[in-house]
Amino acid sequence: MLFRIVAAGFCIFLVMLAVKDGRVLRTSGLTGSCTVVGTYTDSSELTTCLPGKLEGAPDLSHRGCQAVGFSGKVEQWRCPAGFDISDLRR
Repeated sequence: MLFRIVAAGFCIFLVMLAVKDGRVLRTSGLTGSCTVVGTYTDSSELTTCLPGKLEGAPDLSHRGCQAVGFSGKVEQWRCPAGFDISDLRR
């Protein structure tokens, strides 16, 4: 009986860790994600963002990026040189 309770608690703990990390939510398509797909001649970067099922595509305007347009469900942004997209993946 005690083993079942400890095993259930451990499973709940693992699920909480997976959700907090965010990778599970991104790979399942529940939250939006962005990817750098190209570089312009002035070193600015073309970034594409996919919307998630629980929330829309990430808004990069507060990071100095300018919206370029849409291609289907994909939103495209032009971001300044040295834009760090790694913090969007956390």
